[in-house]
This record gives sequence, structure tokens and C-alpha cells, in this order.
Amino acid sequence: MEKRTSMKESQKLNQTFFRKHLNKVYPIGLHKRSYSSSSLSSLSENTDDSSLTDSLTLLDDNVSLGLHLISLRQRGEPALVNAVQKQPTEAGELKRCNWITKNCDKAYIEFHDECWGTPAYDDKKLFELLAMSGLLIDFNWTEILKRKQILREVFAEFDPNSVAKIEEKEIMEIASNKALSLTDCRVRCIVDNAKCIMKIVREYGSFSSYIWGYVNHKPVINRYKYPRNVPLRTPKAEAISKDLIKRGFRFLGPIIVYSFMQAAGLTIDHVVDCYRHSECVSLAERPWRHI
Repeated sequence: MEKRTSMKESQKLNQTFFRKHLNKVYPIGLHKRSYSSSSLSSLSENTDDSSLTDSLTLLDDNVSLGLHLISLRQRGEPALVNAVQKQPTEAGELKRCNWITKNCDKAYIEFHDECWGTPAYDDKKLFELLAMSGLLIDFNWTEILKRKQILREVFAEFDPNSVAKIEEKEIMEIASNKALSLTDCRVRCIVDNAKCIMKIVREYGSFSSYIWGYVNHKPVINRYKYPRNVPLRTPKAEAISKDLIKRGFRFLGPIIVYSFMQAAGLTIDHVVDCYRHSECVSLAERPWRHI
């Protein structure tokens, strides 16, 4: 009996630890919904006829929309499909990934709508996203995005060549900035990673050429239906992380690297019914033009 109680407490602790760190590392809050037969029974018992009718009507509408989209695709009209998918909901809002809710911060929603999943090829932009992804060890995406403008100011608009030249005195000055709340270790990590990027630039011509080479210079297009399907890490992220660390990069494990890949559009992880999925796929399917 004591052994069974101990096991339950251990499982509960592991779930709490995983959820806490998952919400920080991922730009989403993954919430699995699991319905047992008892919960479904209780739902039907506590639901009046009018709410059931409303639910069935909504289901009919969704089925009709799905059949209409299939019909459009069969007739070869992708532009119309995208237009239908981008229609606002009844509340006047676009259909977004499930983890974007009305309670999300504006900066976080803008990040989802304008950046996350959009292929980035500029070295400054890639360095910025890599640095911000690295901060997920200490903060969540919303906290990081609120600091974005100050981060750009103190890190020279994330020009890796300039950041690589930051000396110890300036590192301590940045660490003392209360608006950033970064330790000197974290600041030094960003500077050291900039130095590593410059070595890659000398070898490959640009950091963009190096990092995009891992996906054959074309984003990985995923078609996940539910948030629970989106992985925390992939074999590709593990391979990139291993090579980055070998080259001297710091604090870039496979989970952080995969968060960077998602943000920089190396992999498209918007769920399929999010309006941004079709937009990012359209960008991904263009001929790759490296700058």
C-alpha cells in the first residue's frame, strides 16, 4: 500500500515538473483533453435540449465547411481554400492555433501571427531568434517578447559581428540592466554564441547557409491536427544541437534548438486549421532564395 502511494506521488511530481517547464520552453501551452465514458455521461446528463441542438448545428456547419473545402481542392482552387480558411470566427477573430487564447498577451499573439513559422533567412534575424529561444531556460515567450526591443538595443540589433566584439565591461553593464533581468552568465552566453556564428560565417559564407542546409534549404512542412501532436524535439533538432555544441555554442540543447526551428520557420508547426498554416506553407513552397 505504501509502495503504491509512493508511486502515485512520484507520478504527480513528474507531471507537475513537466508541465512547468513545457510552458516555458514551448511557445504554446499544451493541454491534452481526455474524456472518459463517465465524463461523457455526465456531460449529456447536465446538458439541456437547447444546448444539444446548438452543438449539433455547429457540428453540421463544420462538416459542411469541410466538404466545401474538399470540393475546392478537387477543383484546383487553393486560393479560394485559403480565403475560406482565413475567414474570421463568429467572435470576429481569425482561427489560430489552439494555444492562442483571448487571455494571451498582445505581443505573444503578434509573434504567432507575424513571426512563428515564417521562414527567416537573414543572419541578424536568425541570431535574434536563436538568442531569444535560448532565454526560454529562464523565461517564457511572453516575457521574452516584452523584452525584445531592449534586447535589440543592448545587443546591437543582433548583428553577430558587433555582439561578438562585446567585452567584459559591457557584459556586466548589460547584466545590471534591471529591465532585462539577465545574469552575466546569460549575457556572456549570447556573446560567445555570436563569436561561434562568426566562425560559421567564415566557413559557410553565412549562418543562414549553414542552418538551412540541415533541412535542404526548405522548411519542413508538418500537418499536425492537434497541439498534442507537436513534438518538443526531433532527431533533426538533436543533430543540429549536437553540432552547435561541438562548435562551441552554449545552452542550446535539442528542445531549445527545436523551439528556434519553429520560430525561424525551419519547421512549420502551426496546426492545420490555423490560418497561419496555409500562409507559412505558401512561403515554404517558394523556390529557395538565399540572401
